[in-house]
Formats: sequence, C-alpha cells, structure tokens
Amino acid sequence: GKRDTAVCSSQMLFDKTYMAAPQRAATSYANPAASSRTQQPIVTGASVIALKYKGGVMLAADTLGSYGSLARYSTLSRLRPIGASTILGGAGDYSDFQFIMSRIDEKIIADDCENDGCSLEPKALHGWLSRVYYGRRCKFDPLWNDLIVAGYRDGQGFVGIVDKLGTTYEENFSASGFAAHIAMPLLRNSWNPDITEDQARQLLEECCRLMFYRHTLASTQIQIAHVDETGPHVSEPYRITTKWDYEAFKHTEYNGFW
Repeated sequence: GKRDTAVCSSQMLFDKTYMAAPQRAATSYANPAASSRTQQPIVTGASVIALKYKGGVMLAADTLGSYGSLARYSTLSRLRPIGASTILGGAGDYSDFQFIMSRIDEKIIADDCENDGCSLEPKALHGWLSRVYYGRRCKFDPLWNDLIVAGYRDGQGFVGIVDKLGTTYEENFSASGFAAHIAMPLLRNSWNPDITEDQARQLLEECCRLMFYRHTLASTQIQIAHVDETGPHVSEPYRITTKWDYEAFKHTEYNGFW
C-alpha cells in the first residue's frame, strides 16, 4: 500500500524531471537566440592608415560610423591612446572595438595593481591582441576588427597589424580595410624613412581624400593621431578639402564615359 504509493510518486518525479530534459534541450537548440554568434558587423568604421616618420608614428581615420550603407554616426572616434607610448586604431565593427578597448583598460588596471614599474609597450600590446583575436577565431566567434597598433618607445617607431583571424605583421606603413587596396600604392610611392611630421600629415590627408573619392563608407571628417617622445596625441575631428571641378566632370563629352 504505502510502499507502492511511494514508488509511484518517485517514478512520476523521475519522469517529470529527466524525461522532459531532452525536450528542453531540443527546444533550446532549435531556438537560434539560445546560442548565437556574430555573423556580420552592424555599425562599422572604415579604414585606418598608419606610417612611421622621423621621430614618431602617425595614424589617420575618419569618424563615420555606417549602419550598413547608411551614414548613421558622424563622430565616432576610432583612434584611442593607450598608456604613454601607444595608439590603437580600429576598423570594422564598432561595438567589438569598444569591447576590446574595455579589455585593454582592464589589463592596464591589472598591470598598475602589480606596481612593478612595467607598462604595456606597443609590441606587447600587439602580441596580446593577436592571442585574443586568434582565440576568439578558434571559438568561431571572432571580433570583427582589423586593428593597427602604433607606438614609439626608446627612439623606435612601431606599426603592427592584427586582423580578425589573429594574423599579425609589422611594417613601416600600413592600412586596414579598403585602404589596403586603394591607399597602399600611394604610400609605397611617397613614403621614405626620413619623412617629416608635416610631410607625414600631408600624405595621410591625401590618402584619406583618396578614400573619400573611392569608398562609399568613407568621410571627409577625419582625425590624425601621432606618438613621439612626448607621448600619444589625438587631434580633434576636422574636415579635409576635396576637388570636383575637373574638366572631365564639366564636359563629359570629352571622354564619353557617362
């Protein structure tokens, strides 16, 4: 009597608890929201361009944040100073760029808590970012950014690239995004090891102007950042000039391409 009733109650509890578990698991797997990955960037920033010059390194990027093909945000800064000798430039998904900046801030705070006199150098940051991005890539949940790490320490300039797969390399000058295809020929023709700060600024402005002509997600409002012996400096956003009064634009019958 009582024993049979207890056995039946236990059996019913077992059925409710364990037999329903596969159904719950199947429901969660069938629900895309239960486990998701970023399939494509949402709000994105375009290219970042960087180069070494005599006495430092310099970067340039526009401030446009695009929601798909919509020019949604016009004042997104994608050049961030880090520590006393580094600037990070980010292209790609802006929320992922904000996430990696928060991770870097946490790392800087952890290093400060050690109080051992060491700080995050440009090459160390470059190597750490490569491990973070490669780790996320291996989890099939990449951070959708192409980063440029630029720094100046002990009289030596540094320009390093980290892409969303964790691939890294160092160069005297480099560009991310669409500028890697459009601006690199101009950089190859114009850069030299003895280029001055003013010449570097003019060259980067010319690259940004070229990007605005050729890339629909680029803007004329840009920021210039540089790192030298005095530390990192990021300019306020400003607009570069453009030229549209070419004769071929006024008289299309000359070439017949329109």
